[in-house]
Amino acid sequence: MAKVTRDDVARLAGTSTAVVSYVINNGPRPVAPATRERVLNAIKELGYRPDRVAQAMASRRTDLIGLILPDARQPFFAEMAHAVEQAAADRGKMVLVGNSDYRDEREVHYLRAFLGMRVSGLILISQGPSEHAAAEIEAWDARLVLMHRRPDAIDDMAVVTDDVGGAQLATRHLLEHGHPYVACLGGVESTPVIGDPVTDHIEGWRRAMHEAGRSTEGRLFQSLYNRYESYQVALELLAGPDRPPAIICATDDQAIGVLRAARELRIDVPGELAVAGFDDVKEAALTDPPLTTVASDRRAMADAAVGLVLDDGLRVPGPRQERLKQFPSRLVVRRSCGCA
Repeated sequence: MAKVTRDDVARLAGTSTAVVSYVINNGPRPVAPATRERVLNAIKELGYRPDRVAQAMASRRTDLIGLILPDARQPFFAEMAHAVEQAAADRGKMVLVGNSDYRDEREVHYLRAFLGMRVSGLILISQGPSEHAAAEIEAWDARLVLMHRRPDAIDDMAVVTDDVGGAQLATRHLLEHGHPYVACLGGVESTPVIGDPVTDHIEGWRRAMHEAGRSTEGRLFQSLYNRYESYQVALELLAGPDRPPAIICATDDQAIGVLRAARELRIDVPGELAVAGFDDVKEAALTDPPLTTVASDRRAMADAAVGLVLDDGLRVPGPRQERLKQFPSRLVVRRSCGCA
């Protein structure tokens, strides 16, 4: 059977091939409803399938968005990727996902691969400072939106959460339960990193503690961002003589590890230890006890990021702060903090 072409659709619909193209691509010119209906009926009757490869070669763009994130196995990033995929599908786009594994060279590898595939744009959840990625983006003049994290080296549009304010909310809430102080389980960085959410979580914790007149000296502890590492750190911390009365974790995954360690050590949560996390992954509602945490509107953030990355006017001149879209954080109260 001969391959059905766009000319065949145009002949059956009684239109030009240009009009068929406008219907298939939703533009760039409008098509009258009756004409559009004839074209769609012809497409259905003939079983026509557009050649997406040929379209991409002609336009030098595909219907693909590249998404690069640190580790899709972590619940937060998995939920973020799903939200981006939904937002892209709403716009007729598909998403390619690459895991940087928190390695600079892997991040650059996926940047080159996706740009070489002529994606419509890139969304980057950066793994770190990203100096090499910044050079690669500049060389390709890529259409890029940063999400969740805004490394200092990259100056493109960014969609983030109010991480400082969210950590302040959670820390204040724990202090309002009457605890003399709140400890913080942060990341493993020895120095603050500009644009890093965990750095901002620690900063929010510090601000809330200082506002309450409490010292933070010796009350910041380090762990990788997953539950397995934080579980090991918490076993040692909670078994020691200076066990904190309350702890805020930089991620929910860390908080889940802390809850597991407390259970093994027979430490009652929240009776003897109050715990709060950050991110509000779905599993946070199912822990024992359910985890008090800080939430952001991931679907709204994903929708904003996809909208920005598909906008031809993406590179907005002006101060760096004007290229930032920040979404508010909100406290989700469950039983791990001591609330009924």
